[in-house]
Amino acid sequence: MESPTTQHPLRRDFLKAASSAAGLLMQAGLSRAQSAAADAAPLHLETFDYRGVRLTGSRWQKQYQSARDYYLAVSNDDILQGFRAAAGLPAPGTPLGGWCARDSSTVFGQWLSGMSRMYRATGDTAIRDKAVYLMTEWAKTVKPDGDCRMRHYPFEKLVCGLVDMHDYADSKDSIGLLERVTDFASRNFNRDRVPAGPVPWEMHSGRPGEWYTLPENLYRAYQASGNAKFKEFAEVWLYHPYWNKFADTAAPADAHGVHAYSHVNSFSSAAMAYSVTRDPKYLRVIRNAYDYLQNTQCYATGGYGPVERILPPNGNLGKALEYQMNCCEAPCCSWAGLKLTRYLTGFTGEARYGDWAERLIYNCIGAALPIVDRGKHFYYADYRVGAGVKVYSRNMYTCCSGSYIQNMAEYHNQIYFKDASALYVNLFLPSEVTWGKVQLTQETRYPEGDITTLTLRMEQPARFPLKFRVPGWSHGVAVKVNGESSGAVHEPGTWSAIDREWRSGDRVEIRIPLAMRWSAVDRQHPKRVAMMRGPVTMVQEGNVHEPVFDLPEGEEELNRWLVADTAAGYFRVQRPDGVNVMAKFQPFYSVIESLYYRMYFDLDRLPVALW
Repeated sequence: MESPTTQHPLRRDFLKAASSAAGLLMQAGLSRAQSAAADAAPLHLETFDYRGVRLTGSRWQKQYQSARDYYLAVSNDDILQGFRAAAGLPAPGTPLGGWCARDSSTVFGQWLSGMSRMYRATGDTAIRDKAVYLMTEWAKTVKPDGDCRMRHYPFEKLVCGLVDMHDYADSKDSIGLLERVTDFASRNFNRDRVPAGPVPWEMHSGRPGEWYTLPENLYRAYQASGNAKFKEFAEVWLYHPYWNKFADTAAPADAHGVHAYSHVNSFSSAAMAYSVTRDPKYLRVIRNAYDYLQNTQCYATGGYGPVERILPPNGNLGKALEYQMNCCEAPCCSWAGLKLTRYLTGFTGEARYGDWAERLIYNCIGAALPIVDRGKHFYYADYRVGAGVKVYSRNMYTCCSGSYIQNMAEYHNQIYFKDASALYVNLFLPSEVTWGKVQLTQETRYPEGDITTLTLRMEQPARFPLKFRVPGWSHGVAVKVNGESSGAVHEPGTWSAIDREWRSGDRVEIRIPLAMRWSAVDRQHPKRVAMMRGPVTMVQEGNVHEPVFDLPEGEEELNRWLVADTAAGYFRVQRPDGVNVMAKFQPFYSVIESLYYRMYFDLDRLPVALW
């Protein structure tokens, strides 16, 4: 009998050949992935792709940490319970409930995605290990033919999660698993692909529901693996009937009446179509779509989609504030918007797209109530005229509990950009970034204070341009380098560059004046306005027992009326007639649950006098 450690020559040769073949297959897969990545549309600017950026002390870092701790603590058995039960496996745990009562398909892929990106951003091995465990145990519930019991809506999120496990969590198994489930989907998914429309009601997301969001992550899978099957399956779901409306105009006449989040999210699929095919039509589509959204669909916060709809540009955006509290699907809409701004900034190199990212982070996802208890989370933001209030969703674990964790990770990915020769500061958040041998630390109280300070550390002096985004709304931005004024003019909506030889310890002080201004809801309602301080939407306390009063229409007078209070970012009203006003103004992001506030004001209507 052979010793267990003795190999027969033929067996030894077979194993050697098999090993060589496996190596060749791995090399082939790697070369295919490298080829797919090399063929991608060129980027003018790149993010740091969740690596080398660290958030430091701020409300946004605390929000991130709170979310990380929450998701890490959710029971693995509860997350997997429905999948295991459907597969006939032992299924300890309790169903999550709400939208995840049957199983966690609604959010499973998003949670893998968010955890993977968190790990890449912070090196948090605990959150990575949880994601790996969930993926590995979930894989045991997939049928031998690749049927994972998901269809279009959760499958799109699953693809994102498995790609991110490969790209960001160093998983060696996720792409093979994705190939299995995609093979099944390619053979069995309904391919009706009926475009969305305003009527009947149930067609607002098309049929099958939200099918048009699939290409983005299938294209990402193709670029990660080089496997053409992902590219071919992505092309099945391209949304030409809707995207073509934006091919040559930023003012299409018939783009409204459809589901807001998923249609804005579909533009990320168009962005990836551009990345893979280089067809300039897709770039025109997303540029025009961005302008359409900013010109006709966005509230002062950057949020959009009252009652989850794209509205006709006829004044209905302003009218909706009289009737609807479901003004913006905050976490999901933020996720779609942040991705679109990231794609556009990368493809075009233009600074202006960062303005929307900034508003979304401060006023939408950054203003969301935290996820707590057993899936209790924020869904809709309320901007109604008269009074609004932040409340939690009546349903647990909806789609917004999936995009919430992805948004938290995305904070790291939007602050800085880079190209071959320059470092770019896109957002003014307390943070650190490592760029080659250069470390930059950003210290700031912005947007409550108007100064951000950048300090550079490096072993040797180096010459390069340091660029920062000059917000499109700003006026009078000023810069000092090591205490001396640069004397440069900083054009709103552009990157401003400081090109010099830098030495360790150099400090750049950027001052962005934060005056109050009015922002009209739409062109048809020029006097229905929200108050902005820089990028931040301000609201007035609504739970104070005093008469509502007129606010001045002129912005110069408005800035005289409002005086900084003791709490950072808060302002009290100092009327010129000396009448005492108790209700203060504060950033929308600082509003807690169930605190009434007023965001939009009608400057051309006298308030109702109740006494």
